[in-house]
Amino acid sequence: MKKIINDPEQVVDEMLTGMVMAHPEIVRVNGFNVLIRKESKKKDKVTLISGGGSGHEPAHGGFIGYGMLDAAVSGEVFTSPTPDQILEAIKAVDTGKGSLLIVKNYSGDVMNFEMASEMAEMDGIEIEQVIINDDVAVEDSTYTTGRRGIAGTIFVHKIAGAMAEKGASLSEVKRVAQKAINNLRSKGMALTSCTVPSVGKPTFEIAEDEMEVGLGIHGEPGVEKIKIKSAAEIAENLVDSIVEDLPFKSGDEVALLINGLGSTPLMELYILNKSVQDLCRKRGIKVYKTYVDEYMTSLEMAGASISMLKLDDELKELLDEPADTLVLKQGGKKDD
Repeated sequence: MKKIINDPEQVVDEMLTGMVMAHPEIVRVNGFNVLIRKESKKKDKVTLISGGGSGHEPAHGGFIGYGMLDAAVSGEVFTSPTPDQILEAIKAVDTGKGSLLIVKNYSGDVMNFEMASEMAEMDGIEIEQVIINDDVAVEDSTYTTGRRGIAGTIFVHKIAGAMAEKGASLSEVKRVAQKAINNLRSKGMALTSCTVPSVGKPTFEIAEDEMEVGLGIHGEPGVEKIKIKSAAEIAENLVDSIVEDLPFKSGDEVALLINGLGSTPLMELYILNKSVQDLCRKRGIKVYKTYVDEYMTSLEMAGASISMLKLDDELKELLDEPADTLVLKQGGKKDD
């Protein structure tokens, strides 16, 4: 195992400390693996909390800021955060207008966020939550009942965050978040495994001429191992599954997210994006907006996922609203 770490058991704590040192616009809640947005002037805003196991950086702390999340809570690597950590995140950003929990569909995350939600409601905080299940690769998995939540989560952060900044009610913020989830599909592939620091060896073996198709974000292998393909063939495999699932039809407008899993160069992500856009054009699907970068990784895994969000006028407007986070910055930031 070759990694830039000090102690495999301290990677999350030292990572969060390092993030705060690098980005003074976020702060860490003392004693907890919780990062929050630095105090905002807007006191009556619905707050958004998300998170999960560590190892997916820049998710979720990288999306704290104007127009997206108010707090992110981190578990150990590929391990759900505990209910008390999640509760502390809720309490740390509570404004009295309620909180929306944005949860990826992994059994541990769903259970622990639900427990934290009940604890927060006992403290008088109004809570709603949405469960993201955008991965079309599996109906059920080792980690889930139902489809997994993967990188399309970033679109939900963006849509719900924009609505919250408008001063909308908790029910309205939840409505648009669920609308985004209903119109969102993703699928991923990998060329290499990753190594969890505390384990010290790759989570699965893969030959030099093979690739895994249909994997999640926790180092697990895909649902299919095949010979390595060209970027165009990879795009066809992933897009075909995504498009047929919703289904996306000719005339639809979509937002694309081409997401790197940790060690794929931007050059290759842009090549993949070209192939995806070529396929959309052939199918008569109009690409309205495209995001290409590492948004939700699986440690140092080489590979990528594709997410497609079907748009209507409301989702387009919310997607276009400004965002000012560590990772995603677009438009002019509006006054708090």
